[in-house]
Amino acid sequence: MEDKKLTHGLWEKTAPALQSFDLIRGENTTDVAIIGGGYTGLSAALHLAEEGTDVLLLEAKDIGFGGAGRNVGLVNAGLWLMPEEVIARVGKEMGEELIRVLGESPDLVFNLIEKHKIECEAVRAGTLHCADSPSGYSSLKQRESQWQERGAPVTLLDSEAAASLIGSKAFVGALLDKRAGTVQPLAYAYGLAKAAHNAGAKLYTNSPVISINRDNNVWILHTPYGMVKANAVILAVQGYADNAFKDMQQNLIPFNYFQFSTPPLPEEVSKTVLPERHAAWDNNLVLSSYRMDKAGRLLVGSVGQVDNFAYSLHKNWAERTVEKVFPQIGKVSFEHAWYGRIAMTTDHIPRFHILGPDFITVTSYNGRGIGPGSVFGKLMAQYIKKGPKTIIPLPLSNPEKVSMRNLRGLFYEAGARIYHTAQRRTDLF
Repeated sequence: MEDKKLTHGLWEKTAPALQSFDLIRGENTTDVAIIGGGYTGLSAALHLAEEGTDVLLLEAKDIGFGGAGRNVGLVNAGLWLMPEEVIARVGKEMGEELIRVLGESPDLVFNLIEKHKIECEAVRAGTLHCADSPSGYSSLKQRESQWQERGAPVTLLDSEAAASLIGSKAFVGALLDKRAGTVQPLAYAYGLAKAAHNAGAKLYTNSPVISINRDNNVWILHTPYGMVKANAVILAVQGYADNAFKDMQQNLIPFNYFQFSTPPLPEEVSKTVLPERHAAWDNNLVLSSYRMDKAGRLLVGSVGQVDNFAYSLHKNWAERTVEKVFPQIGKVSFEHAWYGRIAMTTDHIPRFHILGPDFITVTSYNGRGIGPGSVFGKLMAQYIKKGPKTIIPLPLSNPEKVSMRNLRGLFYEAGARIYHTAQRRTDLF
């Protein structure tokens, strides 16, 4: 088992308690089996159960063990790509539908939180995409134009307006997206699990699927202590595919993201850092993110791992970053550090695969798991119930291995370490 101090960090400490779920034993039958207890699987289970479908979810470890329990907690709208880049990759009609669906994904997330009374520190103040340079500001102008053409409530702020919302003069400007917000990500996963269970879904943890086959038009899923017969299967694993689906890791680029969190800041200081509780990230060569939690802790994150030698390297970078970006904090200390794996594709578009009769998956959200996971879980639930009448706005493709994936992952990791070694060692601002 991984050390949760380095994988789930603050989120493990501050998430509310979740009821324990048993591991699956013996022979079981269900209409729909879901593999994976992150946002996608839990959303699918919840929406199926609410429609009266008999649904059973198998999680190899714990609810939210993968990216759902390790990410920054930004509920963003859309993909990392600009809208026109999405259209260039998937086509006009499908691209516009994908942009629309994911542009509205924060609505689904915050509606689920409200409907099911999920305690997850939800704040819908918006997010700030910050420009670190004049060229970065020009890029944000393009984003603003493309999103405004589609009616999105996004506004480009100049340096002065951005500084008042960030609490920092470190940036040239920022794009404010009022659709977005933040959550405690592990707590959101726990809330989805509770809601799905209350709706009638059967959830099992510590129940990895070690083999799957089809016999007499039924899917047979084997775990170490049990077996499930299902008419349909939704595979909902992302960056932590393992056991029977370990080979799917070959379809992704290894990419890690870490976070450091301070102790709660003094109230007079906390009021000056992201004072309206927007979350922020920049468009630097190696991006950084900034947000506050409910208790007034500052979380700063960037690309890389924080184990072994890399811990001190990235910690030193985080200290310098806080000093430069938020000098009002003064000398900083950190009480938690953790990291997680992002499911990245070569073109930054998620993947939709039909793996067999009534066996589907949508995977790889490229660092935007909360909104897309919630949406695609719901869409796959509808697809299983209604078939292709439910549009999943992604190109249908076969799983395909990424060439030189390990080398690409090493490139990202090494690049981040080199960058963080040098960045902010002089007065950049």
